[in-house]
Amino acid sequence: MTSAPIEVEAHLAEVLAAVRPLAPVRVPLANALGRVLAADVVADTRVPAVDNSSMDGYAVRRADVAEASAHAPADLLVVAEVAAGSPLDPTLAPGQAARIMTGAPVPSDADAVVPVEDTAEYRSGDGWVTSGARVRVTTAPAAGAFVRRAGSDLTPGSIVLAAGARLTPYRVGAAAAAGVGAVDVFPAPRVAVIATGDELVEPGVPTRRGQLADSNSALLRGVVSDAGGELVAAIRVGDDPAEFLTALDELTSPAGPPGPPGTTGATAAAAAPDVIICTGGVSVGAHDVVKAALAPGGRVAFRRVSMQPGKPQAFGRLESGALCFGLPGNPVSVAVSFEVFVRPALQAMQGLEPAGPPRTEAIAATGWRTPPGRRQYMPIVFDGDGRIRPATAGGSGSHLAGGLARAEGFAIVPADTDEVRAGESLPVMLVAS
Repeated sequence: MTSAPIEVEAHLAEVLAAVRPLAPVRVPLANALGRVLAADVVADTRVPAVDNSSMDGYAVRRADVAEASAHAPADLLVVAEVAAGSPLDPTLAPGQAARIMTGAPVPSDADAVVPVEDTAEYRSGDGWVTSGARVRVTTAPAAGAFVRRAGSDLTPGSIVLAAGARLTPYRVGAAAAAGVGAVDVFPAPRVAVIATGDELVEPGVPTRRGQLADSNSALLRGVVSDAGGELVAAIRVGDDPAEFLTALDELTSPAGPPGPPGTTGATAAAAAPDVIICTGGVSVGAHDVVKAALAPGGRVAFRRVSMQPGKPQAFGRLESGALCFGLPGNPVSVAVSFEVFVRPALQAMQGLEPAGPPRTEAIAATGWRTPPGRRQYMPIVFDGDGRIRPATAGGSGSHLAGGLARAEGFAIVPADTDEVRAGESLPVMLVAS
């Protein structure tokens, strides 16, 4: 007797209950872009390290120029020049100033910087008065004008980035500015893909009657990377359970998986995968190889989920410790199943909230029929006014790989809805662009 279908949330709950964040690793900051912090990043130094100038101009004693104006300028003797990175700390006596560049340390005797624009020169040229000459200040600066105080951005021990933050380019830059050279992060989940089916051939190879180009491996390579994972192998097997199990043993052996098609030897060797994604062979057909190979062991559970596309699903943990996902074989089913079940798992393994892809709400520009009793994920495109319509005339047909190329998201239609009407608001699961 076939068990009744389960809800999407129930299957997702089974998946997430089995997922734990991967063990953190310490990596050089230069290698951490895109990773998720497993520990706070703490500043090792003051930022800025010393008082420095935010303008090109002259470091002055404010008392010397407090009354300066265009009608009553203050004349100062320029006694030094301080460039960015200079270790100099020239002495400034009353009536003296130092030429200073943006980012240069402010002399200890100075308490303000006058921008070059607020001075008048006794000589022509580049607008600068050099050491040994006099500069005329025509505008009185405020106390501390154009001086960046030491530690005004960060002080030693202050938290630069909190654990759980994904390291974007700006965040990597902030950590570098704080003097941090290495960080603790959750590593990228290692993912292997097994595409099953006697009908599959390498894309670009001429097909005979009954054959199909393996598009699922290419699709999964992209979405795994977008989700922060690392693809360590992508292989194809036919509908022979023995062949499938041999491939699975190779993937999970201590020697590591064989690598993507075309790789050999040291190039192919890699660490064993944390996740194995199988496509095809998970339903009730006579040649459903994944089900025939894995169902008897009981480690992988095969489910019917109340969704369209993507009804047949499988999930479990193999003896190697790798999580195993069994997805339907049609391209739209693979895309939807990945976004609904696999992406949240990869997010959780990286210490992120398992929220899946970003979502929004949108108004239907046109209506369409939906399957009774199943949640529908309809590939959609956005109109110029932000409304949505099906990406193809074929709707959510699981085989429509061409329509998938046009999809900008998936409208999520509740299972108790039999028809979407124009003007209705629907949640939309956005896809990577």
